[in-house]
Amino acid sequence: MSLDPIERLVLELGRLPGIGERSATRMAFHIIRQSQGRDSGSLARDLAAALLAVADEVGFCSQCRNLCRGERCKVCADASRDQGLLCVVESVVDLKAIEATKTYRGLYHVLHGALAPLDGIGPDELKIDALVTRVTERGYREVILATNADVEGDATALYLARLIKPLGVQVTRLASGIPSGGELEYLDHATLGRALTERREY
Repeated sequence: MSLDPIERLVLELGRLPGIGERSATRMAFHIIRQSQGRDSGSLARDLAAALLAVADEVGFCSQCRNLCRGERCKVCADASRDQGLLCVVESVVDLKAIEATKTYRGLYHVLHGALAPLDGIGPDELKIDALVTRVTERGYREVILATNADVEGDATALYLARLIKPLGVQVTRLASGIPSGGELEYLDHATLGRALTERREY
């Protein structure tokens, strides 16, 4: 039996991460309200067109696996970027966050996940062989491992470091610990402990 269009919209919106049934219902009714009585420019039609464009036109950059329209993403196509620096990130969202700092001008490699054997995510799922091949062929002077500071991110960074270091490339890891402006008495024990363990010469 086919679902009512409103029920189907709520169901589909509920498949998005972080969206529960109540949020999905609110979003669905907002979309409906903004689309009633409009032949063009309705939110539903604009949203549908954007979703179809993403499905039809967006793919992976052939070089770094960033999401893009076309063969290569804007970062890889930018000849002014530092071609000797490679930053490895878990997701496109992480790439965007680093770009927003406007302090990094190198290239990226997106893993689209982190090693999690219990969830069935191993080196093959992350296409780590492609990363190692890229590092071998391009001759980067430094590979920055910018994975998350959690169990999976640390395991992924350690695994990658063991593969890349023998290639004669400098391997670094993002610093972690006390945030800028943070007060020690308010930090959790894990963050403070990590800051002490990873302290550097001043």
